[in-house]
Amino acid sequence: MTNKLGCIGGGQMGEALIKGILQSGLYTGEQIVIADPDAGRRQFLEQTYSVTTSGNSADAWLTCGTVILAVKPQVMDAMLLKDRDNVGENHLIITIAAGLPLSFYNECLNSRKFRIIRVMPNTPALVLEGASAISGNANTTEADLQQAMQIFNSVGKAIVVAEEYLDAVTGLSGSGPAYVFTFIEAMIDAGIKCGLPRNVAEPLTLQTILGSVNLLRQSGEHPAVQRSRVTSPGGTTIAGLHVLERAGFSGIIIDAIEAATRRSLELGGKR
Repeated sequence: MTNKLGCIGGGQMGEALIKGILQSGLYTGEQIVIADPDAGRRQFLEQTYSVTTSGNSADAWLTCGTVILAVKPQVMDAMLLKDRDNVGENHLIITIAAGLPLSFYNECLNSRKFRIIRVMPNTPALVLEGASAISGNANTTEADLQQAMQIFNSVGKAIVVAEEYLDAVTGLSGSGPAYVFTFIEAMIDAGIKCGLPRNVAEPLTLQTILGSVNLLRQSGEHPAVQRSRVTSPGGTTIAGLHVLERAGFSGIIIDAIEAATRRSLELGGKR
């Protein structure tokens, strides 16, 4: 088996991974094979990243030692059944399909001998700021997990967790960008409602979010500590926080993440 990296699926997340991998120097363009049925997409990826592409997923299995599965969960079983004869025990299989448990791949491949790593990334990987949780099956080695960590650290930050936590990860960080975008949109609209032009409200909101995250990262303190430093007695901040608390803001966020976690369990056939 070669040291080439295959990626079945050349969509946004597949492209983000290839971009990060190339920038980190883990692989060169000559060592990467991307399989995607869309000819236009293949041409774009070849021209942009100087990688090899194919319209046949079998080419990724036949030429690469590590294969990333970046197709939608709804078509994963059909793809694996079609390619089952091309998959060998020497392959390291890394899947980023949401909701599908490691046992799903054993069933599709009709074997429990394969080395399979399941990863839950999120869309900020597109700008190399993703959050990814990684879980391997019983056959994966420490070296396999380290290889997966290197790949996903190239597009953000990755951590290893037990598979039982991946549905909660899906609800938190997998779906999390949508919650953050909704909050940002609401802040911008609030600024406009209070009289700010959009071209003032938008950059102020984005910088506020970015600066707050960086402040927490650098300080290492609990969010409540930083919040207390902004909240003066009888001031503007406590007036705004009072409205959020009265509306059950924290409870709404918790309920949203819990609902997304339940849906991930349902998609994986666990509920």
